[in-house]
Amino acid sequence: MSINSLIFRNLKKNLRNYYLYVFALIFSSGLYFAFVTLQYDKAMDPVEGSVKGGAGIATASVLLLFIVAVFLLYANTIFIKQRSKEIGLLQLIGMTKNKIFNILSAENAILYFGSLIFGITLGFIGSKLLIMVLFKATGVDGIASLTFSSRALLQTLIVFLCIYVLIMLMNILFIKRQTILSLFHVKSKTEMTARKLSVFQVIIGIFGIALIAVGYIVSGKLFDGDFTSMKELFLVMFFILFSVILGTYLFYKGSVAFLVSLVRKQKGGYLNIKQVLSLSSIMFRMKSSATLLTIITTVSALAIGLLSLSYITFYSADKMAYNHTGGADFSLLTEKDAEAFRQAMDDNNIAYTEDEAEVYTVQLNIENILQTELDLNFDSSMMDTAVISEKVAGLDVAPDELKMTGYNELLQRFMSLKDKGDVVVHGQEKETKLYYTGLEDEYQISNYYTMGGLPTMIVDDTLFQELKQDINPDLNQGYHWYFGYTIEDDDQLEKANDIFNDLNLEAKDDSASRIDVAKEQKSTMGLALFIVGFLGLTFLITSGCILYFKQMDEAESEKPNYTILRKLGFTTADLRRGIQRKQLFNFGIPLVIGLLHSYFAVQSGWFLFGSVMLTPMIVVMVIYTILYSIFGILSVVHYNKVIKQSL
Repeated sequence: MSINSLIFRNLKKNLRNYYLYVFALIFSSGLYFAFVTLQYDKAMDPVEGSVKGGAGIATASVLLLFIVAVFLLYANTIFIKQRSKEIGLLQLIGMTKNKIFNILSAENAILYFGSLIFGITLGFIGSKLLIMVLFKATGVDGIASLTFSSRALLQTLIVFLCIYVLIMLMNILFIKRQTILSLFHVKSKTEMTARKLSVFQVIIGIFGIALIAVGYIVSGKLFDGDFTSMKELFLVMFFILFSVILGTYLFYKGSVAFLVSLVRKQKGGYLNIKQVLSLSSIMFRMKSSATLLTIITTVSALAIGLLSLSYITFYSADKMAYNHTGGADFSLLTEKDAEAFRQAMDDNNIAYTEDEAEVYTVQLNIENILQTELDLNFDSSMMDTAVISEKVAGLDVAPDELKMTGYNELLQRFMSLKDKGDVVVHGQEKETKLYYTGLEDEYQISNYYTMGGLPTMIVDDTLFQELKQDINPDLNQGYHWYFGYTIEDDDQLEKANDIFNDLNLEAKDDSASRIDVAKEQKSTMGLALFIVGFLGLTFLITSGCILYFKQMDEAESEKPNYTILRKLGFTTADLRRGIQRKQLFNFGIPLVIGLLHSYFAVQSGWFLFGSVMLTPMIVVMVIYTILYSIFGILSVVHYNKVIKQSL
């Protein structure tokens, strides 16, 4: 057999066995080329002008490169170990190490650069799709054109050529360092052999679970008022991160084996074939891969968490826009602007409802109802608060009482209020003591007066007139009116918005359209969701491939065991059921732990990003789980092939 025949024969075999590696390489190179093309494409000008898209895409390209490089280097270490016996046999028949390295390099070059060229082609075609998705996510009006970028091609080729050089360097070092005898034992050293569960392993197993639990508990208290200074918050965040990551490592190192041993003891050591194939395998193999599984779990949790937070902001944009405009479609601040808008609506036969409120700002002493407060450089017990009349709010408030409405969730976490208590309103000349009776959810007036989330006071109408006469002019140098307009027919809302934007308003910068506010927020977070989504998808595919390759390695090493079990009389159906349960554990445990990490991370600070948590987070988790499960199914398919070949 000639050298060329040997190369192409091995290439065909490797392509059949490692098709997922080829797919991941094609996907990664295609996505990287598409991202770099976006960075240089003129079609991105509308996005760059609105949300600095070019910088975001460039940053995403660097992160994508890091993910791809780590994946390819790790996958190569698995493949070179898989072929260790083949390398040893080639040395036995007289080939030099340099000759073997040249053969491997030729095979890798054909596989690697063939996949790279195919990936770049798909990336060029897919770049238009990416631009269309980006325009849709950010709400930018533009035409997605298909433009080839020579700069993007050159950058992609240089980057992946550097990765290929690193792969070849790893291969030559592996071949040079191994003796012929050691090459035949490399695969047997890749996994830890079964040993009796030690007391130390039981201790670290319990400690790992405890660390994760402590991290979860502390994360739930992060913004509940227990930590009142920025220094404390940062220290606690670091502690949570350290506790969860170390706990995850110890969980794989000892907790899994400890929990499985409890199951085995409960059954008195009598396990059926399904339990032997599933529990016994993961009990001793997971701890040898603790570092890898910890990295995969942590980054999976990070990807799911960032996707959830980005989608929470994107999903909450409409509700946040309603809060911004005081629950109306449009908010205006002067009588002149309101008259101009009313006239324009009437001229175009657009029906609307109007809410009108006179608004002033007073200083409110909330010391007696302040439950927790962040340690800041100013007195947070004195709050500049907008005040409106009970008639405007549609509520009934006693003369000596006040209600509050529209307190931002974020501010509530840092400065939470009691349900009831005494407060003092400070006017220019006198102080008024009132009894606070509770907080309403609705936002009654424009964001201009609430300054991004401060509550609004609602008082008795007579008291409002008294406070109006005693206002502090230093706090009331701006506008004093709020006009909210709600369009009755949703089909006319876009037309009304166009009219609003065309009006020459006196307070145009401080007036607001709910549609425009929502679009602006979606535009900003749409880019983040787009970038995080594709980076998360890339990591999902690469990490899924790594776990799949690892299961391929285990399947080959366990093939003699399946041969023995088949000879003892166990059917392929018996073995398949055990393998299915084993893969459920191998893929399910990192997935479940990653989902739990992301859930507790998101629930501790989701209110910083939006107003709705569960729906966006569940959507992200379900999609991630479905895509992740595909690799588990593929590993079961591969195991079935190995079982068939075992006899």
